[in-house]
Amino acid sequence: MTSSLIKTAHTLTSKRGSWFVLGGVVVLVALIFGLLSGAGEDRPNETAPADSESAQAQRILDKFPEADKQSVMIVASNTDGSTLSAGDRSELESLAGSLTKASSEKVTGPILSDDEQAALLMVPIEVGLTNSDTAETVDELRATIAADPTAAGLADSGMSLLVTGGPAIGADIASAFDGADFTLLIVTIVIVALLLIITYRSPVLWLLPLIVIGTADGLASTVTAAVGDALDLQFDAGIISVLVFGAGANYALLLISRYREELRREADHRAALAEAWTHTATTILASNLTVVLSLLSLVFAVIPGTRGLGITAAVGLIISAAAVLIALPPVLAICGKKMFWPFVPTASETAGAESAPADRGAASAKPSIWRRIATRVVRKPWLHLGAGIVILGVMATGFIGSSIGLDQTEKFRVQSESAQGLDILADHFPPGESQPIWVVADTDHADHVVDSVSDMDGVVRASAIEDTDIGGTSVTKIMVTGEYEPDSAKGLDLVGEIRDEVHAIDGADAQVGGAAATELDARDGNRADFLTIVPMVLAISFIILLGILRAPIAAFTLLLVNVVSSAAAIGLGAFLSRTIFGQAALDAQVPILAFLFLVALGIDYSIFLAHRAKKESALHGGRQGMIEAVAHTGGVITSAGIVLAGVFAALGMLPLMVLGQLGLIVGVGVLVDTIIVRTVIVPSIFGLVGNRMWWPNQSFTRHPRTTGGSCG
Repeated sequence: MTSSLIKTAHTLTSKRGSWFVLGGVVVLVALIFGLLSGAGEDRPNETAPADSESAQAQRILDKFPEADKQSVMIVASNTDGSTLSAGDRSELESLAGSLTKASSEKVTGPILSDDEQAALLMVPIEVGLTNSDTAETVDELRATIAADPTAAGLADSGMSLLVTGGPAIGADIASAFDGADFTLLIVTIVIVALLLIITYRSPVLWLLPLIVIGTADGLASTVTAAVGDALDLQFDAGIISVLVFGAGANYALLLISRYREELRREADHRAALAEAWTHTATTILASNLTVVLSLLSLVFAVIPGTRGLGITAAVGLIISAAAVLIALPPVLAICGKKMFWPFVPTASETAGAESAPADRGAASAKPSIWRRIATRVVRKPWLHLGAGIVILGVMATGFIGSSIGLDQTEKFRVQSESAQGLDILADHFPPGESQPIWVVADTDHADHVVDSVSDMDGVVRASAIEDTDIGGTSVTKIMVTGEYEPDSAKGLDLVGEIRDEVHAIDGADAQVGGAAATELDARDGNRADFLTIVPMVLAISFIILLGILRAPIAAFTLLLVNVVSSAAAIGLGAFLSRTIFGQAALDAQVPILAFLFLVALGIDYSIFLAHRAKKESALHGGRQGMIEAVAHTGGVITSAGIVLAGVFAALGMLPLMVLGQLGLIVGVGVLVDTIIVRTVIVPSIFGLVGNRMWWPNQSFTRHPRTTGGSCG
């Protein structure tokens, strides 16, 4: 313990200091809320890299006249699957006319399918900057259709009229999130509250960390919104809220657990709290630094949403750690140990423990399930290590049969009108009809581009739609309809083949965009991000572990175990996604985010355990030191893991598959990490290696009190 830590702890917990600090925190939080209120501009959600071909093509398309107008489709079909009669078609023509009058935009159609069982009406609408803006327009169109007498008559006769197409899909995604963030917040609070009540076994104590963490979440939401505005970042606020609550609850559990332990030695609750703070502050800071630096490595990501999430989530976690280290101690000091009621720890419970300072770690730990488990594991390390490896191996088999990438309809966890419309569209029209491929090319070579693309296998038709002048150059917009589903493997391959074809035309300067091209570039970008970010996260984690432990063997071992555990968790999550969600594929963004969270948060628990093991090993030797570390931290690490898993599980409340899969994988992975890895695998490895794990620390390797006989 350094003198600065001791002084800070005294300031935070003393009678005068605690009130002074708490008052300062309240004023600071109020000022930040006041100054930054209203932050949070709407920004488009760009899924592909900014320098990708699809993004460049879209920027050109946005310069065409009336680029803010796109067409949605009304898919008409009889619910009994019968062909559309001449009367049905006549009624659809009347509907097109009435919609044209209502919207002042020319509605074309009906376009009859080859099997005459479905028809399309093409309705131009004005799209907004974001999906939420477009959702208002799509909702108005659906309301207009519902109120139209002709549409009502068609519905009464058994015909379905579904609004679908690219803008409608985006609008339905936005609408699915209406109120979802509030629901996520309430569910997260309830989960954290219940788990804290169970952990603390007090009807009062859980309120203190929950109030502090809840305030930190609100503050993080405000600050990250302002950061997003300043840096023009795209990010998911729901994930940040989950991280703030989860990490904050973990830090609070670590601090309060040590506080309870110190109360059994020290009658003065302020002195006990100060001692607990000095012992846990370094660990919390190191854990927080690991996750924050890992998240900041996402600044090198090419996917805008991933890069934005890294920066804003790092800010949120810094606020979370500051809340627990600065705001929570004064609150605990002011309230006193009576907040532990009805199980208030007292110093008399271990009155004689301080008579043997050298044995403080052992004496202070009562026989518990964690001590018994650790002792058995260290005594028979090969048996338990083998069992742990088998479990992780079985989990990893979940990768078999899995793939990466979801199509548009699979990205919804809830059914939507646009998704139903896409299904009907694919049954009766070329699947590429719903989301055409767009090519922009120099006008002088546009005919050559159209002819070349039209002759390709997999292309239904290609036609020049519109010319415009951009920067003194005439550019033509070409619409290409494919015969494959846009996000299918064949559909994505077709995009690549079209790019190869048009790029080979000299002087055309052709670029290929559209929804399928964006999806292809997004998958390539996520793959590139994974290969770039993963080594950086591993390097950051190793450096921090090495800096804390000063033992390269221990640092490398903990990192290796964490990587293996994370990979196994993703495998198990892939299997559960097939079982629970019915999806054989993971969303393209899931692997990198799941791996980052699992490794970074897993290193948190490694730091909790190894930091204590190092201190105990200096007193008792490597093997017994690990037993003492598990005995002291097993409960709090497991509780923290359960809380974090529960919080991530709350992401399942949101309607997008990517968030459901991410919450499932990280939640399961954290449980596996805390229950199996930290309790069985890590202690068994330390039991095998013994004091050599702490090389080159000579005081450990030459320690006279190793327990080779009883503990292996």
